[in-house]
Amino acid sequence: MNLIPFLLFAFVASITPGPTNILILTNSQHHGVKATLPALVSACAAASAIVLISGAGAGELLHQYPLVRQGMSWAGVLWLSWMSWQLFCAPAANLSGNTHTRFTARAAALLQVINPKTWMMALAVVSLFAPAGAHVLRDVALMALWFLLISVACLLCWAWLGKAVNRLFRTTAAMVRFQRLMALCLFISAWAGMLA
Repeated sequence: MNLIPFLLFAFVASITPGPTNILILTNSQHHGVKATLPALVSACAAASAIVLISGAGAGELLHQYPLVRQGMSWAGVLWLSWMSWQLFCAPAANLSGNTHTRFTARAAALLQVINPKTWMMALAVVSLFAPAGAHVLRDVALMALWFLLISVACLLCWAWLGKAVNRLFRTTAAMVRFQRLMALCLFISAWAGMLA
């Protein structure tokens, strides 16, 4: 395995906007970076586990049974559409207080299981970078570990951005506009994977 191209791929896959990134940003905006860490670590661990599982053979199973993959994708899109609607409709009072629903560690992990972006990324990692040889499982486990470290660093950037949002948008009206923009980004990122 050529490590530099893999690390670059892992960085781009982790830093680019997607449902998890947007939800980490929003959660950090409302509850702070420290309170967002469990969801952040859980999402990264789940995505890394999917890389490992895909490399161990589940990726081939998804290629053989496209209806299973399609069903998972539709479930993810519908759930993310509902979450984006909730985010879009959040009243202004919820934006300044701690009554906003948290993005929990459990929800973050489950999101990776139904998120089409995560599975496409894992399948791409395995098909492009998985080595062939005597120690394939060990090498795939190392890829998953590298992916975990890079994705944690990238999602920390999104969490810090969420904290900075509160300094940038000081009025309730500005916060509502930002919240609605994030809801639209979440909706678009969910559907972009299905329509691609």
